[in-house]
Amino acid sequence: MAAHRIDIQHHILPPDYVRIAGEERIGPLMVSGKTPPWSPELSLEAMERNGIATAVVSISAPGVWFGDAGQARELARATNEYAADLRRRFPGKFGFFASLPLPDVAASLDEIAYALDVLHADGTCLMTNYGGRYPGSAEFAPIYAELNRRGALAFFHPCVGPAPMMPPGLPAATLEFPFDTTRAIADLLFSGVLAKHRNMRSIFSHAGGAVPFLAQRIARLERRPEFREQVPDGVMAELGRLYFDVALSANPLAFGPMLQVIPPEQVLFASDYPFAPEDTMTATVKGLGALGLDAATLAKIERENALRLMPNLMAGG
Repeated sequence: MAAHRIDIQHHILPPDYVRIAGEERIGPLMVSGKTPPWSPELSLEAMERNGIATAVVSISAPGVWFGDAGQARELARATNEYAADLRRRFPGKFGFFASLPLPDVAASLDEIAYALDVLHADGTCLMTNYGGRYPGSAEFAPIYAELNRRGALAFFHPCVGPAPMMPPGLPAATLEFPFDTTRAIADLLFSGVLAKHRNMRSIFSHAGGAVPFLAQRIARLERRPEFREQVPDGVMAELGRLYFDVALSANPLAFGPMLQVIPPEQVLFASDYPFAPEDTMTATVKGLGALGLDAATLAKIERENALRLMPNLMAGG
């Protein structure tokens, strides 16, 4: 399979990160119930078998914040330097979204400058909430102002919400992750963050969670003046500016509704490897191919849209 795809949701598990985060934080989130094996070599082998030229890597849930600000700063810096070194070691094969030690805003502003100016990250990775503080919180305003000033990418990855009401035994990745993505998007909409920072490009995982299904229901909030003033062009127009990836979503049930919200030019290929194992990566490749998309549209989703967002990405293939 000719390597041409760009995978914009591809995760790394550096040994020091796994040691600090711990199996007890990572494993229960996953469908497998355990931390997946990972190494650069495993990623490269899976990419080769699935026609992926370049993977834009990031740290998945639970992120780098575990209640200790100093630890979060050190862990964000260490994981970002690890990702930058990965790109240096394997030219053209990896890009990366930088982790931020939120909710520590001052440290995160420092990390944005270091990651984008020194390490040349392709964007930043934010979680959908930080201990129950959703991304539209006023305390995070300086982060968006800086990303907007830079015209930077903000990739939002889901995590567990506060006191989630999960049916017993179900992993968070199955239901809670898409629901928390939905909460985060609604919060960013009605806090005015999205309308105020249109130079910041925002990417959301897994076809936008439940947003395509609930978009018209969310838009009903425009009836209330306090919500309407935060979305001056309307909810649907604001949602239509977002980017969604197709991780775990390359099927008609998810893909069709997504295209009712955003155009194909804002859809990005993604695998969620290794938290989604290689057979899921393969299923995503095959699923996209089975959707009946014309060749030009498929090429946009698999590669061209990502290159337009990240023109400095050294894509292989």
